[in-house]
Amino acid sequence: MGRRFLIGAILLGVAVVAIAPTWLQSGHVEGAQVADPPGGGRGGSGGAQGAVPVTVVAAKREDVPIYLTGIGTVRALNTVAVTPQVSGAITQVAFTEGQMVKRGELLVQVDPRPYENALIQAQGQLARDQAFLANAELDLKRFQTLASQNSIALQQVDTQSSLVKQYEGIVTTDQGTVQTAALNVSMTRIESPINGRTGLRQIDIGNVIQANTTNAIVVVTQMNPISVIFTFPEAAFEQVRTAQLKGTVPVTALDNDGTALDQGTLLTLSNLIDTTTGTIALKATFPNAALRLWPGQFINVRALLGYEHGVVTVPSQAIQIGPDNPFVYVISQNNIAQQREVRTGATVSGVTVVAEGLQPGERVVTQGQFKLINGSKVQVAPVVMARAGTQ
Repeated sequence: MGRRFLIGAILLGVAVVAIAPTWLQSGHVEGAQVADPPGGGRGGSGGAQGAVPVTVVAAKREDVPIYLTGIGTVRALNTVAVTPQVSGAITQVAFTEGQMVKRGELLVQVDPRPYENALIQAQGQLARDQAFLANAELDLKRFQTLASQNSIALQQVDTQSSLVKQYEGIVTTDQGTVQTAALNVSMTRIESPINGRTGLRQIDIGNVIQANTTNAIVVVTQMNPISVIFTFPEAAFEQVRTAQLKGTVPVTALDNDGTALDQGTLLTLSNLIDTTTGTIALKATFPNAALRLWPGQFINVRALLGYEHGVVTVPSQAIQIGPDNPFVYVISQNNIAQQREVRTGATVSGVTVVAEGLQPGERVVTQGQFKLINGSKVQVAPVVMARAGTQ
């Protein structure tokens, strides 16, 4: 039996040695690595084997807007704290908090009766003194006639003439008193001095208010148009001034996300530069028809100062930062990536101006640069033209 077992073991070993190469070639041995066929990966297709897939665009020559951006604060053109000019009890509050009001619209009514009575008294005093004046003028005419006939002394004429002038002065004073009383009656009707939005109410019906107090009944703020005060670096002064001399400078108000809130125009520059911050303040006005700008609000302001005409542009993602200068990957006609240094200019809405190093129509890589080295073979996606968009 031992001899038979030995012969069986030998035959089994010979069989394993004969089958092993077939298993290794078919990859059935656990942990075995199978090499790709020469010239590419498994299932590769001829010429695309080993090429890096990239997305490219063609550089374009176009006009690019020149923008400057700063941070600003919204301010109302007019803000009025409405205070009473006469004293009295409030009989009517004609506005609600947050209401849009027009100039001359009733806000608060003060009890007018004491002032109407004072007006009646002043008018009565004026009528009485006007009657005295008329009588004195008639007496003066009589005395002048008698004096011409040497019937009375000239001194009596002079005395009567002086009396007429006294009554004239009294009548003038009475007329001023009547006008003052009429003005007080009109001021019992407290009206909005401007078009705007009312703030929080500080009084109620029945309260007694005092004239010339510092406590406002309500604050009315003009909402449209509205202004924005913002700053630019001192170095931008000449650029802004030149743009303003050429015509109207459009200005856009932006929120923190870059969304446009309103379109306005630059009004003026400050007459001095802040030496502590190295900035200059500017003022712009906005229609604010949709009331998206609110007094005290912090916003970003972007001014359009002009255009760079006929410059070469590419999408900003095509620009790579090198150890010395920015560079792009330019794709040749035979789809070879070539690294090329460039000098860049302004960046606007995701598009960068290339001042030197690139010609219109040359293809640059916008996606897939991290896989490239100088001289890499690439597989190019469809070409998209670069465009300098404006918001």
